[in-house]
Amino acid sequence: MKIDREAIVQRLHEIESWLGQEANIQDRVNFAEHSKEHSYLSTIVGIYDRQENLERQIKDNEELLSTEKDQDFISIIEQDLASLRKLLAQVEKNLRDLLVPPSADDDRTTIVELRAGAGGQEAMLFVADCVRMYQMYAQKMGWKVEGLSATPSDLGGFKEYVMAITGKNVWRFLRHEGGTHRVQRVPATEAQGRIHTSTITVAVLQEADEKDVSLVIPESDLRIETTRSSGAGGQHVNKTDSAVRITHIPTGAVVFCQEERSQHKNKDKALRYLRAKLSELERRRKKNEQDALRLEQVGSGDRSEKIRTYNYPQNRITDHRIEVTRYDLDRVMNGDLEDFSHMLVDWDYKKQEKAACPWILAK
Repeated sequence: MKIDREAIVQRLHEIESWLGQEANIQDRVNFAEHSKEHSYLSTIVGIYDRQENLERQIKDNEELLSTEKDQDFISIIEQDLASLRKLLAQVEKNLRDLLVPPSADDDRTTIVELRAGAGGQEAMLFVADCVRMYQMYAQKMGWKVEGLSATPSDLGGFKEYVMAITGKNVWRFLRHEGGTHRVQRVPATEAQGRIHTSTITVAVLQEADEKDVSLVIPESDLRIETTRSSGAGGQHVNKTDSAVRITHIPTGAVVFCQEERSQHKNKDKALRYLRAKLSELERRRKKNEQDALRLEQVGSGDRSEKIRTYNYPQNRITDHRIEVTRYDLDRVMNGDLEDFSHMLVDWDYKKQEKAACPWILAK
């Protein structure tokens, strides 16, 4: 990832000038924020300079290797190159992580839904291939996979497959897999050797957390009324105001309880009932949001709505959002998706312009 180093250095000078003014020391909130930004940008510059230094060393060694004749020295250069490339990969990862800050949702359990789209049986077979791809990716990342539901096809593959994946950065790296995936290959049943085009749809959703629906209801949101219990018989019926009706003002939800003789007990039961009602309303709201997100992601499953193309004859994979094409489809189908995940995280971050310091990224 490239950055606008000159812009960062200029910003560092501005911050240093501000921090150096005695009057600003008294502004504790802004002073702390400026100090934090200075530390953040200094770290970025240091890592970026380290990256460029490693790239120069690798280039120098490659040039030396192209002209060297001594086999012993060639072996030394190759070992050094391998070490430098390993270091560079780690430095690039550190820079990426700095420029795209972590989110509170990065580790949220993620539900991946795969469904056959256009292409009939071939699409169902590709669903199975992609299920295996994501499972192998999860294994490489140390994530846990739990199958939730599956509808197998009589001739192989799946009409649909749903799984929950849990682990570090699982939402961060899988969220951009949602959309229409197009496959181009010769089906096993194709006698003429013609390439067929099929699609599957993938929806990626966050699993609802129980904490999201544990409701703390402010007293100001409640209208509590007491009435006399009604019903046949009983020495307490219609003699005391023991029945309780509670209205949740923001939603209009109403509950009523008269089962107990004690007003206090009826109130406790009514509140439990109200919490259950509000939890259900919250669950439905989240479901509606997820349904809308699923529809937005998967579209109609038509071939023209693809986000990624898998071309088997050419061993080619293309992600149309980031306009990246690679010729290692075999590796990707065996779970080697991490590079695409990182590129998509970077792409989305730039696209949404959510960076705290948007001038960091090079144009």
